[in-house]
Amino acid sequence: MRDQELVPGDTERRLSTKEAAELLGVKPETVYAYVSRGQLSSRRVPGGRGSTFDAGEVEVLARRNKRESGGSSGSGGELSVRTRLTLIDTDRYYFRGVDAVELAARHSYEEVAEWLWTGRLRPGIAFTAPRASVTAARRAVEALPEHTTPTDRLRVAAIAASAADPLRFDLSEEAVLGTARTLIPTLVAALPPVGRGHRDAGPMAHRLWTRLSGTPANEASLRVLDTALALLVDHDLAASTLAVRVAASARAHAYAAVSAGLGVIEGPLHGAASGLAHRLLLDVLDQGSAAPVIADELRAGRRIPGLGHRLYPGEDPRARALFGLLEEIPHAAPALAAARDIVVTTARHTPLHANVDLALAVFTASSGMPSTAGETIFTVARTAGWIAHALEEYGERPLRMRPSGHYVGPRPPQPLPE
Repeated sequence: MRDQELVPGDTERRLSTKEAAELLGVKPETVYAYVSRGQLSSRRVPGGRGSTFDAGEVEVLARRNKRESGGSSGSGGELSVRTRLTLIDTDRYYFRGVDAVELAARHSYEEVAEWLWTGRLRPGIAFTAPRASVTAARRAVEALPEHTTPTDRLRVAAIAASAADPLRFDLSEEAVLGTARTLIPTLVAALPPVGRGHRDAGPMAHRLWTRLSGTPANEASLRVLDTALALLVDHDLAASTLAVRVAASARAHAYAAVSAGLGVIEGPLHGAASGLAHRLLLDVLDQGSAAPVIADELRAGRRIPGLGHRLYPGEDPRARALFGLLEEIPHAAPALAAARDIVVTTARHTPLHANVDLALAVFTASSGMPSTAGETIFTVARTAGWIAHALEEYGERPLRMRPSGHYVGPRPPQPLPE
């Protein structure tokens, strides 16, 4: 919280977790999610249990949430946009009314993407990229500096693929679905292979694996990767998805809408969060214990990545599903143990559950992948969701995603500056 937002004369009054939750209109456990995001500060009760919160901070946050949500303090301050795609409710989430975890457990990433786009399942569906699109994307990516991040490569690949598609301005549903089915494999094909035996055909998880790891894949690991892609297809109005809908509202074509999402996803509080968790896991494995690593993070004033989620007061269902699959892979055991150590150690201060970023970190760290691999998985998966939201937005009134600014500057007229 910024100092000027604190309520004057009220900074010494403390609220219990229950009192803070009542004022914010959320469940008590959700209050700690505000702490993990740096929106609230907590203080342990001396000689006792639990935490207290500055009343001024809580009241300012409650007013802000109420103002931004149009009067509902319990929504967390998000913009509300009508959608038929994803519902998040009480530590579960659903794609078009179907439990997303169950859907991902039984169907491939491509099949889940088709379900999100059309509301129909197409068993065995495979995405194919046109040769011209792949050639253009690869040439553009190969021209980038060697140190370029995977997300930079994906962004450039999307722009190059757009330039190679003369039909990109056709915003009909059929045309946009055609773009979706060719853009995703184009993005994957544009990434330079890490190991031998890379392929540009077959399931998307198989194609992506050789762009992430030089270690030969086994069926159990490929199943984790395919499930992760399916679980991450969409997650309501995340920051990148909102950017996509704004672009689609202005009738930008599908490639441009995806590019808008790619411009947002690199943030450390969004797609890049799994990379921070990956590096944290490696530090814990190197030290042999989470305690000194967590201490160093807190001493440096950094939040602990991979813990808590603003939409899930309990356990992140995506993390639960991935951890369950990772337990079946013997070589993932050390990273799994390190992740549990992080959760247990941090719970002494803030009782937060592991989120999908930590689960992705366990997978990437135990599969010989770089720290950026989780962000790549996240981005490829979410491209399908972005296009689903763009399709929805094309059916809405143009430019409706254009809020009015609330001007708080000097009142005019002001004298001309000299």
